[in-house]
Amino acid sequence: MNRRLRVGVLFGGRSGEHEVSLMSAEAIIRALDPQRYDVIPIGITKEGKWLIGADPLKALRESSGRLADALTPAHLVVDPQEPGLAPVQQEQGRGSNRIGVDVFFPVLHGPYGEDGTVQGLFELAGVPYVGSGVAASAVGMDKALMRDVFAAHGLPLLDWVVVTRFELERDPDAVVARVSDAIGFPCFVKPANLGSSVGVSKVHDPGQLMPALKEAARFDRKLLVEKAAVGYREVECSVLGNEEPIASIAGEIVPGGDFYDYRSKYLDDSSQLIIPARISAQAMEEVRRLAIAAFRAIDAAGLARVDFFVHPETEEILVNEINTMPGFTRISMYPKLWEASGIPFNELVDRLIELALERHRVRQSLETSYPG
Repeated sequence: MNRRLRVGVLFGGRSGEHEVSLMSAEAIIRALDPQRYDVIPIGITKEGKWLIGADPLKALRESSGRLADALTPAHLVVDPQEPGLAPVQQEQGRGSNRIGVDVFFPVLHGPYGEDGTVQGLFELAGVPYVGSGVAASAVGMDKALMRDVFAAHGLPLLDWVVVTRFELERDPDAVVARVSDAIGFPCFVKPANLGSSVGVSKVHDPGQLMPALKEAARFDRKLLVEKAAVGYREVECSVLGNEEPIASIAGEIVPGGDFYDYRSKYLDDSSQLIIPARISAQAMEEVRRLAIAAFRAIDAAGLARVDFFVHPETEEILVNEINTMPGFTRISMYPKLWEASGIPFNELVDRLIELALERHRVRQSLETSYPG
């Protein structure tokens, strides 16, 4: 009998989306069939410490010092010849008590998890992992770079400007004037490198702009200001695959408040998720086509959710953003869209692991030296 595949599930992390990650990880761990997988939970604290053993998910969720004390600090051994997890106290040489991992599933949202940093660590260690690689993860995380790439590929976008915290501190009046002239109101102010609507504000007039910029600057040195899509519907589409990605049917978000913020996504049920979205068959096909085009534009892999604005009358479609590690709770849009498209949650998790192993085999087949 073949042994079970060892899956290292990473969660938590140094991000404003730490708590979201815990919810996603819990759902994924429950979905991993114990007959097929040996799950190794790997909790990452808000300070960046990796913890294994006992129940790191419970320890991070309850912020329990007593539970955390029962865990073992660990690190990923950056050794392609003998990769694995090793307790910090162990020697790093061969023969130490390493825990072999066949594939990593980084259920990490936001900086230090979805932005190419942990993906670079996996690449150095030579291990398979779920999701996009370093470049795609970095571009997908940075809303400003993402829009530059999308624009280069001819994808339809809202008007936007980028503001740095340095500019904001040096000459705030000039920033307010530039945003007012280029974008106008209403608009959205966002940290460029964060998700789950953390630090995002909707700004209705010039008086609200400076507080919104300062709020976003708490989370990032680079800020995005984008024209509000007034009168448009918020539509999302899930993408799955590597070289031949497929798109789910699209769903629609009806925010319970002024916009689909963190509370609406994770803390209350005031928002509605409508699947399929209330758009025509032609618009549905165009959303799916554009979702795959956005996925390919940044060279994504494994999974992504692409968000759109669709006008209910003209059916003009605008790309909002791509998320390379979307929320993965059982009520999150990414798995719900696939469930509505015929792929249940458990099967979706299986496919993502298969795609990670497939992509790793391709990377392993590449030449890494040139004899001349």
